[in-house]
Amino acid sequence: MATVQAQTILRDPQLFYWILFPITAVMVLTGVLRHYATVLMQSDPKKQELNAISEQRNLLRGVNLRTNHNQIPLSSFIARKNYLVAAYNRGDFLKDPENKGKPPANPMTDPAGMDQMMNMLKGNMAMMVPQTLIMGWINAFFSGFVIMKLPFPLTLRFKSMLQSGVATRDLDVRWVSSLSWYFLNLFGLRSIFTFILGNENSADQMSQQMQQMNPAGGNAMFTPGQDPNKMFLAEAENLEVVGGQHEWVLDGVVDRLLKSTV
Repeated sequence: MATVQAQTILRDPQLFYWILFPITAVMVLTGVLRHYATVLMQSDPKKQELNAISEQRNLLRGVNLRTNHNQIPLSSFIARKNYLVAAYNRGDFLKDPENKGKPPANPMTDPAGMDQMMNMLKGNMAMMVPQTLIMGWINAFFSGFVIMKLPFPLTLRFKSMLQSGVATRDLDVRWVSSLSWYFLNLFGLRSIFTFILGNENSADQMSQQMQQMNPAGGNAMFTPGQDPNKMFLAEAENLEVVGGQHEWVLDGVVDRLLKSTV
């Protein structure tokens, strides 16, 4: 039976120390510096008015009631639903009741919206500028080097990911180029950054991209430019729809418990 001969490459063992370690160290240090630079550049959040907080919390109150309506009896749900639906339709929880029915203000004129956009711009700068410099540094000094071989087999689909910058068709897929090692560090250092900087850090590339996609975080429903009155009316309709589908989770729980123990 024929045996497959392992592919070997004669390379300087010092490449492992003069390319792999420097790229890893630079990526870790860059992530730490990017985190502290982002923290220093972020402006302090402005205190919200009491009416704005009340508007947000009362809308979330309806969302929570609709999400967890099966956790309370039908009578309690109907009482809460009738109160919130009536208040939503009247506009009792609006921050500016006099603007009811008017088009929303231009988000560019909202100070909170401008601060949010500036924070996004600063975050993009702190993320793109270092990566551009590191990419140029690697292309100038380490382009075309093969630095290590993975100890486990891989399919050919990983070849383009692990051998960027090395245009060899017959090279074993387990060999890793210097440019690919940069990309692996770019998206694979999350656990190290979490260990050094904690969970809420600005060094992780993936978390930065997620924040750019959802800059408002958990308050995405309150982004500037949206009409709060329309959001209240939509939530009132959602509560009315859910009201016909209520089924208390503890309804008949004693009978179900007795049947399960028999």
